[in-house]
Amino acid sequence: MEEIMKVKDCMSKHVIAVGADEPVLEAARLMSRYDLGALPVRAASGRLCGMVTDRDVVVRCIAAGKAAAQTPVSRVMSSSVLSVEPSADAAHAAQLMARAQLRRLPVAQNGYLTGIVSLADLAHLPKGAEAAGGCLGAICAPVVRLD
Repeated sequence: MEEIMKVKDCMSKHVIAVGADEPVLEAARLMSRYDLGALPVRAASGRLCGMVTDRDVVVRCIAAGKAAAQTPVSRVMSSSVLSVEPSADAAHAAQLMARAQLRRLPVAQNGYLTGIVSLADLAHLPKGAEAAGGCLGAICAPVVRLD
């Protein structure tokens, strides 16, 4: 009988996150220090409330003429955040990532961030390379323009 791998078995448990009320500059510093392209965002309550990417910092803050030291992360983050429970099947996480074209997926228990699962995490699982490859293919699929 094949063992079903759970997200909690492959996720990274040590997650760098930023507070929603912290300045965008702090998010940028964390991204630079830890070589990250995206950070989960926590509300004052500690609950997962969004994601902020390096692109959000550039497009929604810098290019928009906002001061990164005074603009809260909540003003530039994506508040529509997809997450998965630690008890979910890893294959389910891969399907969510492929459908939403995500390279990283926050892991939350009752709304509180407990980890993050990435394509690399999935690739290390038995038969995970196939799931990660399919997910990456979906992420990199050409976008159809209606110009």
